[in-house]
Amino acid sequence: MIAADVHAEVEAFLYREARLADEFQLDEWEALLTEDFHYWVPAGRIVGDPSEQLSYLNDNRTRVATRIRQLKTGKRLSQLPFSPMRRIISNIEASDLGDDEISTKANFVIYEIAAQSTGELRVWPGHAQYRLRRVEGTLRMSAKWVELVTAEIGQRNLTFLI
Repeated sequence: MIAADVHAEVEAFLYREARLADEFQLDEWEALLTEDFHYWVPAGRIVGDPSEQLSYLNDNRTRVATRIRQLKTGKRLSQLPFSPMRRIISNIEASDLGDDEISTKANFVIYEIAAQSTGELRVWPGHAQYRLRRVEGTLRMSAKWVELVTAEIGQRNLTFLI
């Protein structure tokens, strides 16, 4: 368990992270990450070692920075124009791991309009596991692992930050 004020701080962090991703404020989103950040979206359930599973994404901090730079060029047709999207986050649970680290889990649904192709509404439901770390008094994200409800049935291109 964690204190109510820390839980409120975790919730505020997750809501901000979601808003920044939704609004393609990529520099601000990237500023939330630690240097050892790990981003994983398995092609199935979150079990075992990420290096031993098939993944849609399995990126370290450097690869995430590259992905962000590519999106910001305006030349990535997969996100030209950017997809309007909104995330709903719920069922937030957090526990103190010690050493200024917090394990957090939450459910989410992302609503995306495929503006660069069909214009259809796409729905991406799932569960995320976060590792948050206090760095110089501020929460930062050292890991985000995303398990899509539809992970085992194949996905469209994940051309945005989940």
